Amino acid sequence: MDLELPLEGAPIREKILSWLRYRFELSRGGSGHNVRSMEGLRGLAVFLVFLVHYATFMHPWMKVDKSFMDFVAAIHTMGNSGVDLFFVLSGYLIYGSLISRDQSFSIFMMRRVKRIYPAFLVVFLIYVLLSFIFREQSKIPSGIGPASLYLVQNLFLLPGLFPIEPIITVAWSLSYEMFYYLLIPLVISMLGMRRMELRLRAVLFAALALLIFCYCAAFGGHVRLIMFISGILLSESISGKLMSPPGSAVALAALIVGLVSTILPLEGFSGYSLKIAILFCSFFVLCFSCFAHPSAWLPKAFSWTPLRWFGNMSYSYYLLHGLALKTAFLFFPVHFPQNAPVLFWGLLPCAFILTLIPTTLLFLFVERPFSLVFPGKSH
Repeated sequence: MDLELPLEGAPIREKILSWLRYRFELSRGGSGHNVRSMEGLRGLAVFLVFLVHYATFMHPWMKVDKSFMDFVAAIHTMGNSGVDLFFVLSGYLIYGSLISRDQSFSIFMMRRVKRIYPAFLVVFLIYVLLSFIFREQSKIPSGIGPASLYLVQNLFLLPGLFPIEPIITVAWSLSYEMFYYLLIPLVISMLGMRRMELRLRAVLFAALALLIFCYCAAFGGHVRLIMFISGILLSESISGKLMSPPGSAVALAALIVGLVSTILPLEGFSGYSLKIAILFCSFFVLCFSCFAHPSAWLPKAFSWTPLRWFGNMSYSYYLLHGLALKTAFLFFPVHFPQNAPVLFWGLLPCAFILTLIPTTLLFLFVERPFSLVFPGKSH
């Protein structure tokens, strides 16, 4: 589908729709059978992350009955799984691209850097500037040496895999992404995986996921790294037709089970690892169904155009929405002092719309022109 700018003389509604399609329609009608529902799944993932921070800001403000506060806490916990869904989609896309053809490691990494850094650097500079303006809320340590080291650590995306507090709260996940980008092409190349039988590759990755799970269940660690392997197994299952994909009803049930599992009263390393393992399976089933049956009702629901467009700008939204929410909550308590459950639901769409303004600007003026030169090809 060719995307064109609005034409002179066209009705105003058509001009607006054409403008939106030109700037937010990255799939160009879908170059692959799974592109559209994948964009929608990104939208779901980043909305879950929004709920985390919305609940975080609402929690100290809402002083109502305990049952509702427990509900807000559950929303917060379930929303954290949005990052895990992003990891599954990254695992699927990057592995599928690398396993299908030999690529230069340097060129591959330059593309990844170009994809991540333009929007990140803009938001990073905003946070640094605000840290000097609002020193009482700054995360930057005192002293030129410690401050410089902290900023360099954040620039190299070290918080997350390493015990460093990120200056951008959500940026911890970028260290996971960058670790995966660095490791997976080397693993594919060194083990000669392109020449390996597909089922053997799947068995090796499944064994690796099990090994990581067992270690983290016993000793703790970065168990969420297995979500990338869920995406890898998804790629192998679809390309090799290793099993029959589930229907939409099963996929929706898997999504619900995965989200609910995050609030189960499972404690310690083993409990947390088990929750991640359930998400590992749940998101695999969800994505497998949507990508393998694009004409079924669930992938069609995820192919809803506004949700896809939201998914296409999900990276910009992910980076900046927390700061936008914090700004909004400087205003909300002054003008909406009532503490009632209805306020939680009433302010939610208002807060969401307010976060769309700066994040859309970041997408349109930074991410899209500098990171998405080839719409539909970028991951």
